[in-house]
Amino acid sequence: MLEKIEKMLAIRNQTVREMLAEALGMFILMLIGLSSACQVTLGRGEYGQYFSINLGFGIGVTMGMHAAGGISGAHLNAAITITHCLLGNLSWKKLPFYVLGQFLGSFLASATVFGIYYEALYDYTKGNFTVTGPNATAGLFSTYPASYMSLTGGFLVEFIATTMLFLGILVIHDEKNNAALKGTQALLTGILVLGIGLSMGMNTGYSMNPSRDLPPRIFTAIAGWGVDVFTAGHGWWWIPLVAPTLGCFFGVLIHKLFIDLHNQPVLESENEKRQPGMEIS
Repeated sequence: MLEKIEKMLAIRNQTVREMLAEALGMFILMLIGLSSACQVTLGRGEYGQYFSINLGFGIGVTMGMHAAGGISGAHLNAAITITHCLLGNLSWKKLPFYVLGQFLGSFLASATVFGIYYEALYDYTKGNFTVTGPNATAGLFSTYPASYMSLTGGFLVEFIATTMLFLGILVIHDEKNNAALKGTQALLTGILVLGIGLSMGMNTGYSMNPSRDLPPRIFTAIAGWGVDVFTAGHGWWWIPLVAPTLGCFFGVLIHKLFIDLHNQPVLESENEKRQPGMEIS
């Protein structure tokens, strides 16, 4: 009976399987990451510090990649998915399914974290969910710029952070260079996210990911924070969508210009043309 149920539930369509894998991977990433942010803030510093949030997101990335990596490649980031489509590594037909899976996982994780920490949220805010101010809590779910940041400055920070993210991912997976040992890619990507958070997280919260930022923002708008989530920070909400996408593509460009274009394998025909004793020492 169990085998029959498994056969009935098993999905054969590869694209749907990839969508579900992206959804689960994103759910794991966001559940651990957002929960760490809630625990630090709502616990008023007694249950962790800023490092804890960065570590939480790093661990979330690692576990999310392990969950989805063998099926979808574990993009877990709409900007990365778009970049793979631009490079021809992924069919454009799969783009909406990947993004839908990522957005679904992120949205459900936000709702789950809201449920886990609802009583703590209520106690912290006295039931007044605000986007800005001394007891603002919208930033527990989505990213917002620091009060001193301009839109231009924030855009630059997100652009550079995401460039570093995707450049690091390319380096980790570069089989022609010094790729990470098989099985360690997810761990190193998590460490990379941790490093970016520790070095560039202060100004904007280092979103680097439309799938990490927009679904929780939509959830908070529905759950009680209202439309202020889209107007705060001089209309900040679009920056985590556009800057990471451009940053990913720029990361590819840097890797191509500085490493990949000059690190092509030597063709056999070229080896044959080279005669012994003709090398310059």
